[in-house]
Amino acid sequence: MALASSRSAAITTIQYRLYFTVPEAQTAPITATESIGFKLNKVIYLQIDFKQNADHLKQVSVNGKTIPIDFRAEHILVKPEYLKLGNNHIAVEFIAGNESLNRNKDFLYALFVPDHARTVFPCFDQPDLKANFLLSLTVPTDWKVMANAVKKDSLVQGSATTYHFDNSDKLPTYLFSFTAGKYTQVNREMKNRKMEFLYRETDSAKIKFSVDSVFVAHRDAIDFLEDWTAIKYPFQKIGFVGIPDFQFGGMEHPGEVQYKASSLFLDQGATKDQFISRSNLISHETAHMWFGDLVTMKWFNDVWMKEVFANFMADKVTEKLMGKNTFDLKFLQDHYPAAYGVDRTRGANPIRQQLDNLEEAGSMYGNIIYHKAPIMMRQLELLMGKRNFQQGIREYLKKYSYGNATWNDLIAILSKHSKKDLLSWNKVWVNEPGMPVFSYHIEYNNDKISNLSLSQSSETGEARVWPQSFTVKLVYPTYSKLLTVNAAHAKTDLMEAKGLPKPQYILFNANGGGYGLFPVDKEAMLNLYHIADPLERASAYINAYENMLSGKSNKPEELLTVFLKGLAVEKNEMNLRLIAGYLTNIYWTFITTEERNAGLESMEKTIWTAMEQQQTQNNRKILFNTYQNVYLSAEAGKRMYQIWLKQTAPDGVKLLEDDYSALALTLALKTDTANTILKEQLARTKNEDRKNRLIYLMPALSLDVSERDHFFDGLKERKNRQKEAWVTTALSYLHHPIRQKTSVRYLKESLDLLAEIQKTGDIFFPQSWLAAIFSNYNSKEANAVVQDFLKSHPGYNQKLKNKILQTTDNLARAQKIMN
Repeated sequence: MALASSRSAAITTIQYRLYFTVPEAQTAPITATESIGFKLNKVIYLQIDFKQNADHLKQVSVNGKTIPIDFRAEHILVKPEYLKLGNNHIAVEFIAGNESLNRNKDFLYALFVPDHARTVFPCFDQPDLKANFLLSLTVPTDWKVMANAVKKDSLVQGSATTYHFDNSDKLPTYLFSFTAGKYTQVNREMKNRKMEFLYRETDSAKIKFSVDSVFVAHRDAIDFLEDWTAIKYPFQKIGFVGIPDFQFGGMEHPGEVQYKASSLFLDQGATKDQFISRSNLISHETAHMWFGDLVTMKWFNDVWMKEVFANFMADKVTEKLMGKNTFDLKFLQDHYPAAYGVDRTRGANPIRQQLDNLEEAGSMYGNIIYHKAPIMMRQLELLMGKRNFQQGIREYLKKYSYGNATWNDLIAILSKHSKKDLLSWNKVWVNEPGMPVFSYHIEYNNDKISNLSLSQSSETGEARVWPQSFTVKLVYPTYSKLLTVNAAHAKTDLMEAKGLPKPQYILFNANGGGYGLFPVDKEAMLNLYHIADPLERASAYINAYENMLSGKSNKPEELLTVFLKGLAVEKNEMNLRLIAGYLTNIYWTFITTEERNAGLESMEKTIWTAMEQQQTQNNRKILFNTYQNVYLSAEAGKRMYQIWLKQTAPDGVKLLEDDYSALALTLALKTDTANTILKEQLARTKNEDRKNRLIYLMPALSLDVSERDHFFDGLKERKNRQKEAWVTTALSYLHHPIRQKTSVRYLKESLDLLAEIQKTGDIFFPQSWLAAIFSNYNSKEANAVVQDFLKSHPGYNQKLKNKILQTTDNLARAQKIMN
């Protein structure tokens, strides 16, 4: 951080000129030249980031003079004697690093967040040194290209074509990007805006069903954001690319937004939730054009700022397009369970974290910034009022356009638009971890409420207050009474309840707006499926599950029975998906193998029958997938095998190629004919990218333990971890509960690899690596491995330790819950 501060104080007006020659052969080196122009307001000992071996550097010249290459500790060092006040120019010939260019057989894509630009080319790789990028690419002639800026011209020379791009808008290095490869290109003009789309999808039905919708979703998101921010789309072009098995859902490079292709290309079998998720994803990445790209955090400790606004604004787009009821339900289900999943653990981290070294920036990402932060922002908007909040954000965007800002800069502006004490509010919501636990006290006098109060504290009993607003519902046989709670203190008296009749039951956090662990009324659990409002039911489902995990109420087997009952009677698609997910997690993680086996056939029958009773295609498909996830009996296996073999879906269920491929993987896991099934599925698969994925996964599903051992040993080499989405899918099969007797021995080595995973992988990989491995373990043996690792590494990196504690929280809780 000291280096970054000194450079940002000395360097301004940066212009990169980059020329990459990409050969067709994946293993052939990418030769490159670069010039960096910049101004110095004081002459310093200049350090240019380049995270490669010294042999990648061929020549360095400064202000027209070739100098000896001085390369140490991932930096090109330039002595002050070669530099001058004012304009300077450095030219470098080099071999580009491959790691963050994500090279495949016939395509590549540059992904540099958070500090990976330095692995490809020499640069000042920090977010507050924004620059313009003038890019040229030489690629095989049958490849298409896309970058941040508009294509200026191209020149064909034999089997290669050189593309020159216009100068980019002002960007930090992590947002500079390009892609090249065998893509299909589609151009559209939407409301006088030119848009460009590259993709590799070959399924004609998916293409026909999706491409127009993807353009429309970008148009709608841009329209909304221009109106809400009062700032026109701030970059020179609109472009996006669908990438097979992309590491993230999307990445917000202006002019070249990268998406996971499977999130964009849906088919007629897609559920309502998938359509909403696609719209939300596109809105999220589009919101980044203003939040993160136009105004960028000064340092990556504030990386959460761009993510919270992207999620928050994406939710606003969803609200406008899909209506308030769908929005509220989606917001609750998207954000609260994921945020609780971290905040309830011993590894909980605050929204805003300290970051001393940019190399650890990837560990800042996670469900707290993506999911707790939007909840916090919604509460902030409620606290300030929507109009005041919007005016403050508009001022912030205008003031810091094309520059950098901190969270404190934003709070200072918002404070001008509010009479509330935002600094105190900020302390508990943003700068501290954890979630409140609510309890209640009620007194009656002649069947009338004489006192009703709610109290909050931290999970450890510490007196902390999270100021927030939510509702409590008093339910009577023929009517109900809704009370609004403004919980600004440790104890809140609900004065409005005084004198009301004794209710049949109380529904706490009825509107799902409150954040924390709320009481569960036993009578409410008995009437769960009589609650008319889908949002109130969802809030009750979430609270019931969280109370089970806390051990306060609802034993796993009891809640499993409750949710099983709901599979037939819950008609709301999003709610059905929620309880099916909870049911599956309880089934694999919080009941014993003996309990699972004892109730197996009954559970399978209940799920199948519920599927047949559901009326909509989407609901039936949710329950078919649930059945596929949990079945274990021989009879169920035969049924699923016949569905896969004959490709005949159950009545009312639409299964397409991806579904049959997923079913083949499940059958391979749960039967003794893995090789036959997967080889047949491979022959059925036509798309080259999906075929390569299946080939990669096959060893992890092998019936031969030694082959699975060999696959795991191969993950110790970085080259076998490059397709991170493939790796985490393979790990989830390798560590499936029915394989844990042989896979538990991989756990210690998996933890040993974590530090290297962080250094060599992309930002979400440490978290997804751990989650794919530990999600369904509940054994004492597995827990002992984790505890022994933590005890034997007392000085372990705290951020990585937190990731371990977060992803093994269910494992630790299972030790208490199941005893």
